[in-house]
Formats: sequence, C-alpha cells, structure tokens
Amino acid sequence: MNIEHKELAKGRWGQMSLIEQMANIGSEVNRAFNWRKKGKEDFSKKAFYRALELLDLTVCFHKKYSQLKEILRVREALVDFFYGDNEFSSTEILWCKYFDQFAYAVRRKY
Repeated sequence: MNIEHKELAKGRWGQMSLIEQMANIGSEVNRAFNWRKKGKEDFSKKAFYRALELLDLTVCFHKKYSQLKEILRVREALVDFFYGDNEFSSTEILWCKYFDQFAYAVRRKY
C-alpha cells in the first residue's frame, strides 16, 4: 500500500494530540463527502483511503484501551458507511457533526 502521509508516518503524527489527529481525519472524511457530491468517486475513494491511513497511524500512537476502542469503532463505522451495508445507520450529517467537534476543539485550543 502506498503511504500518502509520509512525513506524518515518520513520527510527526505521534506528536499531535488525539484531538488534533481526529480533526485531521475529519478533514479527509469531509473531502471524501465533497468529492462524492461532485460525482468524482475516484477522488472520494482516495480521500477516504487517506482518512483510513490516518486512523491507522492514530492506532499506532495510542495505546490506552479506551482511546483504541473509540478509534477502531470509528474506523469500523466509516468503512461500513462508505463501502458496507451501513449497519450502524450512519449519515453524512452525523459524521460531519462528529468530526466538527474535534475541529472546533482544536480551534479553541481544546
């Protein structure tokens, strides 16, 4: 698999707080939604894969059970929403609201 976020994978990602990481993941998820709305499924898929890559990097840097549980749950639900049967009944609005909270916290310096 081709790593898109090479600098982040080298360790810079681990220097960010979990809130900052989740805000960045949310940016990629929002890009995937925006490309999907424009009918550019290939670009949407690439943005979604970048979001998954960032989630996987986040798993590598967080070892607390409660954090890992949340991160992996988010990953599972996102994959289900984009390419599964949407068993969790997620919506685009729900995901935007979820990730917007992290972006807001970062802007407010948590």
